[in-house]
Amino acid sequence: MKTGFISILFATFFFLLSASSSSQTSTDPKIVEAAKKEGEVVWYTSMALDQSKPVVDQFQKRYPFIKPTLYRAGGGALMNKVLTEGRAGKSFFDVVGGRGEMIQAFKEKNFLASYLSPETKMIDQDLFDKEGYWYTYYVVPNALGYNTRLVKSEEVPKTYEALLDPKWKGRKISMDNEAYLLLQGLITAWGREKAVDYMKKLAAQDPVLSRGNTERVTITGAGEYPLVIAYAHTVEREKFKGASIDWVALEPAVVEIDPLMIGSKAPHPNAARLFLDFLLSKEGQEMLVGFQRIPVRRDVEPKPARLFRGYQRVVERPDDYKYFSDNVKLFQEIFKTR
Repeated sequence: MKTGFISILFATFFFLLSASSSSQTSTDPKIVEAAKKEGEVVWYTSMALDQSKPVVDQFQKRYPFIKPTLYRAGGGALMNKVLTEGRAGKSFFDVVGGRGEMIQAFKEKNFLASYLSPETKMIDQDLFDKEGYWYTYYVVPNALGYNTRLVKSEEVPKTYEALLDPKWKGRKISMDNEAYLLLQGLITAWGREKAVDYMKKLAAQDPVLSRGNTERVTITGAGEYPLVIAYAHTVEREKFKGASIDWVALEPAVVEIDPLMIGSKAPHPNAARLFLDFLLSKEGQEMLVGFQRIPVRRDVEPKPARLFRGYQRVVERPDDYKYFSDNVKLFQEIFKTR
């Protein structure tokens, strides 16, 4: 009886220890100690303030010996800030996160440091750089939304090819007039010739091109258009509000990324590593679910899970941005947006 009680006691102890440690990062204790001496971390991000602020607050709660400093700006402004500071020979950020095109631009100028995060054991290989120069914080998959009152379930296009059916011709598909990454992703998946041929056929369907992902989804849910090519989580959010809208993933789904990078001249390099590990940890990724964003860890499910489960995908590749200007011009020529 006594032996059984002791066994239960030890089992309980190790369970609690495991539960406690699971909320922590897997960062090397030496890095944690060095970060403690640095005492600060600076995060440049394009993430909305009502989301990024709770993240740094939680990080400080977890590591009270480090003061986080948050700088938030739009993706373009943030990229220009880093480039401007770099040209002046200065570097004020430890970790920066924003748009995919930042990676190639910053790496070419040697603004990024390599760090192999232990958190990658729970992240698929197409979502981070094997040399540790960038990591995906959260993903943004493209999908096909449809108005459930205007389109019967059996009529919903389930493939890219099905979008070319004559029934969808004539201003029945809402599309972003800057869907450059969609074209770029399909080129990666199919090759240039097939992707360009497809886009020309899609343009011949006479889609309605306009800016504003959220606005286009909202008016599609209201009945303005039967179909909308948009971000899956935006459609899901509108559906959650009660709108007459749902979505399917056209395969391969083009997935855009929001990356995280550490500065090569980070003022607090160890705190930068600790902070990045926190953002990629189970605790950090679970916060994203609360923000209705899509996490990258295999042990953190999006809500609903199908937002990033159960379909073939092609993930945005930073090295493709060397062709980005050409792809922008190509898209504009195909859809006559200039």
